[in-house]
Amino acid sequence: MGLVSSSPIFDFNASRSSIVEEVVERVTSHTKDPLLTLNEAAYLETRRLSAAGGSELAEWRSLAGHLGRLTDGELRATLKTYAERYAWDVAGNFDRRVYKFASRAVAPLLGGLMSPRTTLRHLHQAFDLTTLDSRIVVQGPREHIRKLSEIGTVVFTPTHLSNLDSVVFGFALERAGLPPATYGAGKNLFTNPVLSYFMSNLGAYRIDRRLRHGLYKDVLKSYSSVLIERGYHSLFFPGGTRSRSGGVERKLKLGLAGTGLEAFARTTMRGRPQKVFFVPATINYLLTLEAETLIDDFLQEEGKARYIIEDDESTRIGRVAAFMQKLLGLDGACVIRFSRPLDAFGNYVDDEGTSHDARGRVVDATSYVLGRDGKPSLDPVRDAEYTRELGERIVQAFQEDTVVMATHVVAACAFERLRRAVGKADLFAVLRHKDDVTVPRSELAEDVDVMLARLLELEEKGKIAVAPSLAHRSANTVVDDALRAFAGYHTQEVLTPRGGELVLRDTRLLFYYQNRLAAHGLAFDAIAPPGTMPAHVRTGLGQGASGARSSATA
Repeated sequence: MGLVSSSPIFDFNASRSSIVEEVVERVTSHTKDPLLTLNEAAYLETRRLSAAGGSELAEWRSLAGHLGRLTDGELRATLKTYAERYAWDVAGNFDRRVYKFASRAVAPLLGGLMSPRTTLRHLHQAFDLTTLDSRIVVQGPREHIRKLSEIGTVVFTPTHLSNLDSVVFGFALERAGLPPATYGAGKNLFTNPVLSYFMSNLGAYRIDRRLRHGLYKDVLKSYSSVLIERGYHSLFFPGGTRSRSGGVERKLKLGLAGTGLEAFARTTMRGRPQKVFFVPATINYLLTLEAETLIDDFLQEEGKARYIIEDDESTRIGRVAAFMQKLLGLDGACVIRFSRPLDAFGNYVDDEGTSHDARGRVVDATSYVLGRDGKPSLDPVRDAEYTRELGERIVQAFQEDTVVMATHVVAACAFERLRRAVGKADLFAVLRHKDDVTVPRSELAEDVDVMLARLLELEEKGKIAVAPSLAHRSANTVVDDALRAFAGYHTQEVLTPRGGELVLRDTRLLFYYQNRLAAHGLAFDAIAPPGTMPAHVRTGLGQGASGARSSATA
């Protein structure tokens, strides 16, 4: 399906300078205390750069040394200089020619990875994106979202599992006939010259996660808000970074999401309200490219606070090629599922962009941003609460539109068998268990059969989605599908057939894939946010899986 050629992003380059100027002006004029802001930036940057040394460290030390002697005007000018530097560093780009080439090249490039000989034999079909539809499935209210994209700004907020997500999601937008979106990408991803070229010309803007001070965050948020105000559709990963555990995000970072509400409020204050619509989405893989690195990072205590993994599978061309060849050789190996669109306050919207509350009653979205004087205004405390409520609806959408696949089901059943065989409740005690644990294949299939029945019940209630490749399959076939998917990709075997039994090999990866069902109470839940009851405790998970055996020789 073609996209609307009048999409604002096609004129992005002509507006780039004015966007940066508006961001700089907004940050400079709205900063209440330039001295405090610059002092914080100098302190944090000096501390970050102290080990590396160099001219940048010397610059920040020099600034810190004479900040107290600057006049108010000099402080404001210095603030503007740094805001401008950061804004240009963040600012993305969009090249219509690169987009056209990338859209056409996706099919042959992925097809070549999947089956090079077949691609060469059928070159006349090589540029047909429909050849990937059985491997990368797009679901959800696409026509509804298309209509909204024509009358307002759409902000996509998908789950985040892999550094391939932005590529895969871009493909989903193309297949759904939706316009491209600007999106933030970690600056470390721009070190690869090929990826950098495409991302730099396809609307990606750079996010330097090493920078923690308020000035940089203000520039980033202002840039996002200005884009949305001007009608540029956007993409945020509200989880912040890739899910280390493999589970569906239940705790979001809503800083950038809040810029959607800010954009709506600002345009309403100008008397020209720009409708802003949020579309949650789930990206679901049968296999995850970086699963081994991510789960190791999750399991390391210091990994919970680490922002960037500098070296993982997504940085190695050979591993990416192996992953794509494996993934695209399996039908329905990736499902992107769009959820029902919301307004900036968490209300559902209809095709005309009209908001409806939980009871289906029409509500005026502008009423949410009115101050006590009855006029539209920005209110940080009020707007933060609205954004929190929006975040709760996004989390709810993530759970309802999680697409369950064979690897998730089999891993959940196998990991529960492992826990019962080891007989220890502590996660790390289970994962450190050295002896082989085996489970009769027929018994694992019985567990899978029970799990499938529970999944279908939840799907009937709209609480989860079952992948097309999983629906109407027998338990034995689902086990076969999972074994076929696991075999030959990960560096460690996950499940190994041995006669009529299966050996549970890589307990980390079993834990990783079963975590996709943890939030629904269908798998052991060790990833519940602090202060919440684990879902498996809440739902009484884990009955009847007692037939696994553990021994050094089994």
